[in-house]
Amino acid sequence: MEQYFSATQKMEQEVMFPSLLRGVFPQQEGAAPAAGGHTDLYERYQLLKAIKPVVEKGLASVTDQSQSSANSDTSLDEGADSSVEERLSHHVNGLQQVLTDLTRNTKALTRRYSQILEEISLSEDHSSS
Repeated sequence: MEQYFSATQKMEQEVMFPSLLRGVFPQQEGAAPAAGGHTDLYERYQLLKAIKPVVEKGLASVTDQSQSSANSDTSLDEGADSSVEERLSHHVNGLQQVLTDLTRNTKALTRRYSQILEEISLSEDHSSS
């Protein structure tokens, strides 16, 4: 979770001009292929920015729910406990995979943005020489 938040924070700090990502498509290195295959990095950036508050809100609501359920006086039988543990394990594993993919995509986007800025800088250096 921390890696995901760190990667999105770095992306938000580094990507000052998201419009530079328009028409640039992800490289195969770490980015998962887009569903339609036609998503440019600008669209991916917008998606990653939109997902972050959802993840943060979801994390906060999970914390709120666990506190409220800890305060309730309901008791579960042992069979239900093992089922809950299995379901929780399944969902936590799924969440971890999603966060890993999001982190990888965020890092790839940030790297590509840095490359674009370097290319712009190099082309400006060559044109002014």
